[in-house]
Amino acid sequence: MNDIDKKILEILKNDSRISAGAIAAMLGMEESEVAKRIEDMQDSGVLVKYTAVINSELTQDESVTALIEVKVTPQSTHGFDNIAREIMAYEEVSSVYLMSGAYDLVVIVEGKTIKQVAGFISEKLSVMENVLSTATHFILKKYKSEGIILDKKYTKKREVMA
Repeated sequence: MNDIDKKILEILKNDSRISAGAIAAMLGMEESEVAKRIEDMQDSGVLVKYTAVINSELTQDESVTALIEVKVTPQSTHGFDNIAREIMAYEEVSSVYLMSGAYDLVVIVEGKTIKQVAGFISEKLSVMENVLSTATHFILKKYKSEGIILDKKYTKKREVMA
């Protein structure tokens, strides 16, 4: 991956709706070259998904998000990979990360209710063979997500200099 591809990715990361033509103008390139680079990054798996950040408080979305720390016994030949694959196969799971610290994995789970998320933890996650323990944290309010401040009253206002 070269510097131009990194610049294209940074632009798309900030605004995934931006056109190849607009990116080309920003970088002083031909639109066809930018479009080809984007297509190549999609084909290679570097560019995985275009997404929107949604402020669920404004949509009256009643879903529940939990961050679950998971301590596991790593497998001798596969380490944490197989247990991570097993966990991420569940539809309730939106993200799985290998972490340093007291717990090995962090699992982000989304559900319609706390009861649904608790059921996932007690009936599916905690009973897995290599899971030793879990610690669950429910997300109560999102202030910033994916680098975006969700509540405009927290955005820093510019001061007018006299």
